[in-house]
Amino acid sequence: MKKSPFKIQENVQRLSEVCLKNSKIDNVHYSEYDVKKGLRDLDGRGVLAGLTNISMIQSQKMIDGKLTACEGVLQYRGIDIKELVAGFQKGQYFGFEEITYLLLFGELPTKVQLKEFRQLLADKRTLPKNYVRDVIMKSPSKDIMNQLSRSVLTLASYDPNVSDLSIENVLNQSLLLISVFPLLAVYSYQAYAHSKLRKSLYIHNPDPKLSTAENILRLLRPDKKFTEIEAQILDLALVLHMEHGGGNNSTFTNHVVTSSGTDTYATVAASLSSLKGSKHGGANIKVTEMMRDIKENVEDICDEQQLSEYLAKILRKEAFDKKGLIYGMGHAVYSISDPRADLFRTFVGKLADDKGLHDEFEFYAKIERLAPKVIASERNIYKGVSANVDFYSGFVYHMLGLPDELYTPIFAIARIVGWSAHRIEELINMNKIIRPAYESVLGDRNYVEIEER
Repeated sequence: MKKSPFKIQENVQRLSEVCLKNSKIDNVHYSEYDVKKGLRDLDGRGVLAGLTNISMIQSQKMIDGKLTACEGVLQYRGIDIKELVAGFQKGQYFGFEEITYLLLFGELPTKVQLKEFRQLLADKRTLPKNYVRDVIMKSPSKDIMNQLSRSVLTLASYDPNVSDLSIENVLNQSLLLISVFPLLAVYSYQAYAHSKLRKSLYIHNPDPKLSTAENILRLLRPDKKFTEIEAQILDLALVLHMEHGGGNNSTFTNHVVTSSGTDTYATVAASLSSLKGSKHGGANIKVTEMMRDIKENVEDICDEQQLSEYLAKILRKEAFDKKGLIYGMGHAVYSISDPRADLFRTFVGKLADDKGLHDEFEFYAKIERLAPKVIASERNIYKGVSANVDFYSGFVYHMLGLPDELYTPIFAIARIVGWSAHRIEELINMNKIIRPAYESVLGDRNYVEIEER
């Protein structure tokens, strides 16, 4: 006789209580063994786990022999991100392809090299015959990040050299994934929108003459049309999300999985699984949901006192998702400022004006100004709090008309570049599996015969 689903759930609930009881570790042991939770010191600095030439993040400087908080700095291959952005915007061209070249190969391309590289990415921006129909269309899902993982793992079955770990082959696989990620993400969304939301189905081919940012907008929109400023700010979003040191969760996952000797597709699928978490790449959608919640529950969003009181409720786990977090505020590394948010802020204002959403931008700016004060009054914080890149990225994607389901996949379309660079760096330099230690704090126990339990 088949058991009732309620009875099954009852059993699972009971077992989960046993699991909670026997898996809890007393916090005193973490201090006793000097274990850094989250592999971070009390001041937020990450435990040093490796070396890299790919990017550098700085939030503190040594002044008079003391570490002192400073304005955040982010460098790609030794070059300040603000200089890189200023460079391609002054040249009036899209930056994603140029910065991809820089991160992968360690140097800025010449005009000829950049032209050839753009063509290489365009040539690789194609999927196997019937792939969209047989893989993407047949099992649509709202969770586009999981769809991306499945699509990446399925691509492995089309690769005759899937397990070849030579740098040439891994680079070839990486370039393929960088090129097709926009197709995998947007086509997965179109399949979901058609199947679950009953919308018309649009599967556009990419245009080899267009940049990555332009192609994303072309693939997504029914009429394939977009404005120059829309493509420019999406391009900027991609550049700002491409790389952020070897210690961020998804990139560290990439290093760990690469070190085991597995293939590129499995490694990227693991990184995708990390990125989709709400504490990592999924934070931008949480910002958007939080801002909607504030508007729905604060009577007058122009009243700073009402806004501050509601933000305090969020921190006290009395409002929004009751997790006690003001999403988009604070960062594991940065304290005074996140340079990516600084860059974003200027261009977000321009896009808001272009879209007639200046009041919405002012609302975001107000929350950005009030939240650190509320956090400081409600929490015992060890460092400053400022807006991070996720605070504005969700607003940008909203203005671009991107559906919520694509917010984190857009992050992945950018971060696949950083993952690829770090995978190659790990393969070249380490050749040793990453295997940190965990200390058992349970103590010895004796086996008890089943009749005596």
